[in-house]
Amino acid sequence: MSTPYRPRLEGHPPTPQLRLANLAPAASGNGAPEVVAEGVPTVVRPDQQTGDGRRAVAWLTITAPRGATPTVTSVCQCGRNLFAAGHHLALALIEDHTRHRDLCPLRTPQEGAAA
Repeated sequence: MSTPYRPRLEGHPPTPQLRLANLAPAASGNGAPEVVAEGVPTVVRPDQQTGDGRRAVAWLTITAPRGATPTVTSVCQCGRNLFAAGHHLALALIEDHTRHRDLCPLRTPQEGAAA
């Protein structure tokens, strides 16, 4: 059984036919195909974006849409995850987040601290 003929819809281009890529012969001449295309580097190079060594530890997300209740979320990799809704609570959490930046065990070295 063959599939029934379906007329092409107006305005739609015909579906392109897929072609398989031809394998290039190996440079050594042993007849085995190459596994990568020409011009593709086969050596993994080191990442050029080394950065400056800084990384994000704590996030403060403030949402204050016009005419709605503002919300604040304070999240830190040390396990802190606090949420506040309302003007006064949001301002208090922003101040607390600022204080936490100086006290967080991930940001301040613990060496030499009193036990």
